[in-house]
Amino acid sequence: DTDGDGRFDKSITFADKMMLPQGCLWFDGSLYVAAPPSIWKLTDTNNDGVADVRVEWFQGKTLTGCANDLHGPYAGPDGWIYWCKGAFAKQTYTLPNGKEFTTRASHIFRARPDGTGVEPVMTGGMDNPVGIAFTPEGERILSGTFFQNPEGGKRDGLIHALYGGVYGKPNDALEGHPRTGELLPMMTHLGAAAPAGLMRYESDVFGKVFQNNLFVACFNMHKIVRCEMEPSGATYQTRDSDFLVSDNTDFHPTDVLEDADGSLLVVDTGGWYKLCCPTSQLEKPDVLGGIYRVRRKGALVLNESRGAKLAWQQLAPTDLVKLLDDARPAVRTRAVHELGARGAVAVQPLQRVVTASRSALARQNALWSLARITVGDARVATELALKDNDESVRRIAIHATTLWRSPRTRDALVSTLGKNSPATQRVTAEALGRTAEPAAVMPLLRAAAEVTNDRSLEHSLLYAVIEINEPSATRPGLSANDSRIQRAALMALDQMSGSGLTAGSVVRFLSSTNALLKDTALWVVGHHPEWGGEMARWIQEWFRPVSSTAEQTQFAEILARSAGRAEVQQRIAEMAAQPASQATALSAMARSRLKEIPDAWTDAVRAALNSPWGENNQRLAIAAASSFAGAKRKEAELNAALQTLARDEARLKTLRLSALAALPGDAIPSDASLFNFLRRALASDSSLSERSAAASVLAKARLNDVQLLALANSVRSAGPIELPKLVGAFGHATNENIGLALVAALEASQSLAALRAETLKPALTNFPASVQQKADALLASLNTDAAQQKQHIDDMLASVKGGDIRRGQALFNSPKAACSACHAIGYLGGKVGPDLTRIGQIRNERDLLEAIVYPSASFVRSYEPVIVATKSGEEYSGVLKKDSAEEVVLATGPNVEQRIARNDVAALRPGTLSTMPSGLAEQLTKEELADLLAFLKATRW
Repeated sequence: DTDGDGRFDKSITFADKMMLPQGCLWFDGSLYVAAPPSIWKLTDTNNDGVADVRVEWFQGKTLTGCANDLHGPYAGPDGWIYWCKGAFAKQTYTLPNGKEFTTRASHIFRARPDGTGVEPVMTGGMDNPVGIAFTPEGERILSGTFFQNPEGGKRDGLIHALYGGVYGKPNDALEGHPRTGELLPMMTHLGAAAPAGLMRYESDVFGKVFQNNLFVACFNMHKIVRCEMEPSGATYQTRDSDFLVSDNTDFHPTDVLEDADGSLLVVDTGGWYKLCCPTSQLEKPDVLGGIYRVRRKGALVLNESRGAKLAWQQLAPTDLVKLLDDARPAVRTRAVHELGARGAVAVQPLQRVVTASRSALARQNALWSLARITVGDARVATELALKDNDESVRRIAIHATTLWRSPRTRDALVSTLGKNSPATQRVTAEALGRTAEPAAVMPLLRAAAEVTNDRSLEHSLLYAVIEINEPSATRPGLSANDSRIQRAALMALDQMSGSGLTAGSVVRFLSSTNALLKDTALWVVGHHPEWGGEMARWIQEWFRPVSSTAEQTQFAEILARSAGRAEVQQRIAEMAAQPASQATALSAMARSRLKEIPDAWTDAVRAALNSPWGENNQRLAIAAASSFAGAKRKEAELNAALQTLARDEARLKTLRLSALAALPGDAIPSDASLFNFLRRALASDSSLSERSAAASVLAKARLNDVQLLALANSVRSAGPIELPKLVGAFGHATNENIGLALVAALEASQSLAALRAETLKPALTNFPASVQQKADALLASLNTDAAQQKQHIDDMLASVKGGDIRRGQALFNSPKAACSACHAIGYLGGKVGPDLTRIGQIRNERDLLEAIVYPSASFVRSYEPVIVATKSGEEYSGVLKKDSAEEVVLATGPNVEQRIARNDVAALRPGTLSTMPSGLAEQLTKEELADLLAFLKATRW
């Protein structure tokens, strides 16, 4: 680029036809490129600037919609190549031990440069693991999205990716992967930032205070964030600050790199990308990206920063080792690589550095070179560093022995297990686990028992025992005098294969006075449905009024998982008759999803619907009755009990509505009193959840012509959430007067924009031609094209300036806008829609306005609508909250979930209509809309 206008005088395409490249790595003369579903090794053998040799170095074999199946590759300091798998697509690998490893989860994988030795390093339920950076000691830091379910402005960030760790939000893709307890915590929270590229700054060109800092590119937030890492127990914490920020909403940084001279390169994708990112879909200019360089004024200058003038191939190992602590990071890195490539002839010079050099940096890098050499003498030289007086050097030596899985270092590692810092104890545990030495089990269990408030260290110690996989060496821990050792042994035995752990060996711990041990026993029992009979007997005998709500929930889940057994079914029915255990029994029934409901359960639910033991139990009974839908049961008796509760005017409105919602459509009473009750529940003085529930009941009820005519009047004043549901009530009507009344009501409705043509059309299908003709103009008005929508947004933007933030906050929480019913800000609000705590940092006014006016134009990741079709012909639309082997759970509205047994699902497909209704803008004045936008734009917590 000679004229400064961003154009190149000359360009050469090194390799074409790469599928949306997700990263590249220059390694040993070749370019490795992640182009989902594969990593390609591209080599230019004739030095003409074009790759003439292409090798498919890794085959992932899956490619999903967002192409987040693969990110990387990254060169580890140990000489291995690392990459990330995302997307929850099933992949199968052959591990070094010859066993197959099949997974849907997200992972960090690694392999030797020749492609052998593929193994998982970390497992996750996060959607998109992206960037990996390495600390000087070889620790892995990972950037990615959805490490937790959005809440309080938290979602994406960084983790310290421990070996064998399981991270991310709860996800059924994690089933079958060994766990050491709850999901491991995040290191750094960045909000909905969509963090992409990540790097560790190596040189001191910016100053010593920047050395070893992390820099992360935040795609959504238009900035580069600097994270200063500090030790925290066995892991790290970070101090975060903005390093580079743009006020241009089309600046989307996807990577940040340290150049050899110590400057930073920032890669900006620009504004063209919209795949899986809910920015404006109506106007998306092709704003091009670029690469920017960041220098520090007056900074140190690294002369000959790449060492290009050095005769690398002619340098002897004794000369190369002198470069291991060179001031130039690129020179140090190449020296490490060159020495590793020299093999056996480099071992002695490297060993002299390890044993005699006064430079800790030189000793560190000598060990990274030795880690790449496979001859036995390299391992001997490395083991000498296990006693180095510098902890960072010792940790690198331990990391190298971890890669080799060498049992010869067991004694040396065990002897230092409890004599080092938590971080060194943790990497020691990783190494011991990979030795597969049974003699290391009890020292690891004892060390785990000493851990207090350090989840990272506890994980590594327990995972090491699990990986050794020697039940006979672990089982004695259950009889130890120390409850903490018992707990560690119990968890490890549960997660290792072939341990022979039985219900009898676990149930005694459920009565432990040690809360942690009891909680662990509950956790273990929770994923052993085959123990259901013994657990049910124990629970019934042990249950007492002092049991906590948390324990009730845990026991309900245990019972539900085993509810297919007749003995467990009987125990649940017996528990439902007792005041202390009725709530747990009803919760278990609701979770069980049986194909055939025992008569004793139906009788118990009927009795509980009129329970003298509290309104909460009545709600649980309704939830159980609702979950019985589609299963064989004593239907008439149960429906009669629900109808009785619904008619009882002494009951709370919400309870009566829930009872009606639990009834099948043909069992909803059609008498005038209940119909009028439902219409009153649609009134504006009812809560949003009440209005939504009433509309849902009316939509599936079998209404007569008189009622449908009356309902047409309610359609006229219905809000945007209720209206799409109410039109469904007319789907079977044929009367011309009803059809004309419906069309007239819709034409007068302020919420008409909440409807889509594809939603309304089925409700009009059965009416005569006169109604169809009358509705043509109405349907046409709903079919606005993208150009019309764009113009509409442009016109509105000009008129919604200068809003008041405080008025907007009040409107957000008011019944009129009802935003807080579905969206949370901070820790308050609903969870049907995306968390909006920091929405002002990642979306501009246009995007926010478009989301309000046309919510179905784009969908936020993990909040896409889905449609579930059942085998009985019903369809449900909502946001997918759970999809497991037992059930599918949809959020269909504020505080409303639809649970569908997995074996009743005929199809699950993407939806096109957002669960957020259109038409909200029509409900608000221009001033109110301006206030709401001002408030949302100001949410930058």
